[in-house]
Amino acid sequence: MTTSWDAAEEVLCVRLDTLGDVLMTGPAMRALRESPPGRRITLLTSPAGAAVAALMPEVDDVIVYEAPWMKGHDPGRDAAILDTLRARAFDAAAVFTVFDQSPLPAALLCHQAGVPLCLAHCREKPYALLTDWVPEPEREHPTRHEVRRQLDLVAAVGASTLDERLALELPPAARERVAPLLPDSAAWAVVHPGGTAPSRRYPVELWAQVCEVLAHEHGLELIVTGDETDRELAEALPGARSLAGELSLAELAALLAEAPVLLAGNTGPVHLAAAVGTPVVDLYALTNPQHTPWMVDSRVLSHDVPCRWCYGSVCRERHHLCLRGVSPERVVEAALALSPAVSSPP
Repeated sequence: MTTSWDAAEEVLCVRLDTLGDVLMTGPAMRALRESPPGRRITLLTSPAGAAVAALMPEVDDVIVYEAPWMKGHDPGRDAAILDTLRARAFDAAAVFTVFDQSPLPAALLCHQAGVPLCLAHCREKPYALLTDWVPEPEREHPTRHEVRRQLDLVAAVGASTLDERLALELPPAARERVAPLLPDSAAWAVVHPGGTAPSRRYPVELWAQVCEVLAHEHGLELIVTGDETDRELAEALPGARSLAGELSLAELAALLAEAPVLLAGNTGPVHLAAAVGTPVVDLYALTNPQHTPWMVDSRVLSHDVPCRWCYGSVCRERHHLCLRGVSPERVVEAALALSPAVSSPP
């Protein structure tokens, strides 16, 4: 049985959230993988997390699990997951959560699967569920960026990395699929207007004004991205070409890797852009403070409100002012500042 993290060769990382959260855990998983070199990292994650994990160089293997304490639960997998984890005989587990999530359900799962070491931030006393307990500090201290939070967690068991950036490995097929879709001009941008949480969406009528000015006054070619549910939204934006519903996640990342700039709300593609080094204009709803673009050139735009850091998926005040208060002129100015090639009218 493994008695210390130094001897742990097979490490299970648990991150049951979605795309952006998994990406922001990448540097911490890299630190675990490098400390010591040769460790294997298996990620237990949601279906959405698995899609991006397939592109992350820190992850050696993925186990998909729709946990009963998270959104989108599939009860048929509850019994099977314990058999899977027991069969893999992991030496240690690191449970990654945002500060208002409890790690204890995942820690109990690892305990039942016989994983001898388990690391997590935890607010409550975890007793034997965590061998490596890092008390949850966020309620009493300023909230750290999500990437820093997870790097600090693994540092508690001696894991660190010199490269703290987000990272993706793009399949050649994704680059090939995207290449014919790229504009010939250097003056272009990607606009991603959608988002799963209504509280984080910039109003469509303001997006339309932004696109109108960028396309018709500054000559940008605009490409709008999103999933199939965003098709109608994309079609409402003037001067833009819609690829909504037409790209896989890998293809979206390949497109962003070529783009001069991304304009989006605080949603998963912002972190994809950061991982491929693309500048970001982030229309950042003040729902939570810790998910801004990480280690990439960016402009984070919001309008301060007394109800900031509400952590809500829907605006409880119903005014949506933290985003509605951001003028289209500010968005255009930020986009042009990040894309010097398109800063002058045609």
